[in-house]
Amino acid sequence: MGGIHTSAAALSLLHGFTFTVGRQTIPLVWSVQRLFVLLALHGRPLSRARVAGVLWPDTTSAKAAANLRSTLWRAHKSARDLVEVGAQRIGLARDVAVDVHEAEVCARRLLDLARPCDEIVTVGTRALLSAELLPDWGDEWLTVERERYHQLRLHALEALSERLRQSGRYGEAVDAGLVVVCAEPFRESAHYAVVRAHLAAGNRWEASRQYERCRDLLWTELGLEPSPALRGLFSWRETGRSEGAVGENLRQRA
Repeated sequence: MGGIHTSAAALSLLHGFTFTVGRQTIPLVWSVQRLFVLLALHGRPLSRARVAGVLWPDTTSAKAAANLRSTLWRAHKSARDLVEVGAQRIGLARDVAVDVHEAEVCARRLLDLARPCDEIVTVGTRALLSAELLPDWGDEWLTVERERYHQLRLHALEALSERLRQSGRYGEAVDAGLVVVCAEPFRESAHYAVVRAHLAAGNRWEASRQYERCRDLLWTELGLEPSPALRGLFSWRETGRSEGAVGENLRQRA
């Protein structure tokens, strides 16, 4: 393959690994995929020694350096101009589009309360933040990056749910909250977001059902009660029960 215009190159790390140029998917060997992912996630050039040590931790430094040289040769052969190689440092070309970078920017905008909802919430926002980072990859060096992004996107989805609720888009608010519930069933803040959206829409039965699911799950699996904040959303239900009990007592006395 000849030189690639980096502005047309895109690296997808959400759902799974895909490298495309224009509309064409470019196959890359496993070692080159791992190199691209490492460079993309760090977003800056890394020293040769660090790259070699991270990608081949269970071998000698000399063997790791040899593996890196071989991988760089393969990368140049398959995707020329995509990796910038210096005497000491290696980096991914700056113009390569990386979907997880787009998702992180979107997430941070959602968490920035100074930004109005309509400016940052698009049709694809929820879908973009619903995907995990390389879920099928088992590399140990990915663990921290995967967890960091996982937490960022969950907080952003909860913020999205709240913004949509405040804008009167209750169905979308419920949907965004349920994405988080599916990802982390024990996350009370996600159940809280879903319940608030249901209540804002006037769907008290749906809100109660979501609350009961959360309460049963927490008690059965962890032996915990829902947080005071979550229970506090149902003060109307407790009031209704109290009023009903008073009425029953009055009828019995009569």
